[in-house]
Amino acid sequence: MKIIMQIAIVFAICLLGQIVVSVLPFPFPASVMGMIILFLLLLFKVLKVEYVREKTNFLLQNMAFFFIPSGVAIIENYGLLKGSALKILAICIITMVVTFVATAYTVTFVIKWQNKRRKINE
Repeated sequence: MKIIMQIAIVFAICLLGQIVVSVLPFPFPASVMGMIILFLLLLFKVLKVEYVREKTNFLLQNMAFFFIPSGVAIIENYGLLKGSALKILAICIITMVVTFVATAYTVTFVIKWQNKRRKINE
């Protein structure tokens, strides 16, 4: 019964994300809105992590399963993508480097920030 309740909570948040996106005056991915809503609910302690822990762990452990449709679509449309392979590869490499750099700077900033807070609290 516990897992069914966790699934219901996750689906309710997804539905809420769909509803919020439907009233926005600009296009926005409903899945991202759902993640933002879940983050805010957890941040403000409206929702406890224990209420969704098992379900979210299951989804994270099986994340590769959700990439299968994308992979199949790429294979099915290989003829269309073949002419753009170098452009797609360049975009993937550039975004990967940008992501790595942004992550490195974010981690560095957070570590410095945490060290400052520790020194203040000591």
